[in-house]
Amino acid sequence: MKLALWQQHALEHAKADDPREACGLVVVIKGRKRYWPCKSLSSTSDQFIMDPEDYAAAEDAGEIVAVVHSHPSTPPIASQPDLVACERSGLPWHIVNPKLEAWGSCEPSGYKAPLIGREWSWGATDCWALARDWYAEHGLVLPDWQRPLTPEQFEADPLFDRYWKDAGFRELDEDEELMLGDALLMNLQGQGLNHVGVFLGDQMVLHHVRYRLSSRDILGGWLLKCVGRRLRHDGFVRS
Repeated sequence: MKLALWQQHALEHAKADDPREACGLVVVIKGRKRYWPCKSLSSTSDQFIMDPEDYAAAEDAGEIVAVVHSHPSTPPIASQPDLVACERSGLPWHIVNPKLEAWGSCEPSGYKAPLIGREWSWGATDCWALARDWYAEHGLVLPDWQRPLTPEQFEADPLFDRYWKDAGFRELDEDEELMLGDALLMNLQGQGLNHVGVFLGDQMVLHHVRYRLSSRDILGGWLLKCVGRRLRHDGFVRS
């Protein structure tokens, strides 16, 4: 199959950045599709975080019509985080494997990641995204705070303790028992309260630890010791 010119340039970018994921945009400039390479700010090789300055420059140059990134070590099939981010972008996504020179794609279709067993990705499927999705399924829409560009920046200065009141939560008194739907702010071997989970009752918590799959775990032992604040949202209706 003959590649379009923008695909050829995207493939060259993917090969140059291998084994790290490359990312870029398809931009219509003067009536033609052009590949716009972007810098990835991710500290890991298996995810990308597109530099917002590059995205802004592409917007200034023309109309962005698609997102492109590479899967250097896996088939060019959209992952759970890819599908979630594709929904948020409202744009088609193209994926290329630079070794196989194979292509895949996905488009917004209403996809929602499962609450348990979802893959972790900063800003798309992380611990706050999981909490928001759980509450949304139970009729409560919470704000999606603007995150720092990278998870490392967040770890250095966690934002949960600054925003939970703005989201409508209140802190439980010491004598108040946990109930279904209470939020738990935790410190997972970091600086400050850098993690959030949702209490499900029966001493179980739903949460998503960085670089692991989201899970439902027993709130006991080490995990219980990590809890720094217990929060309740009075807008959450328990059936």
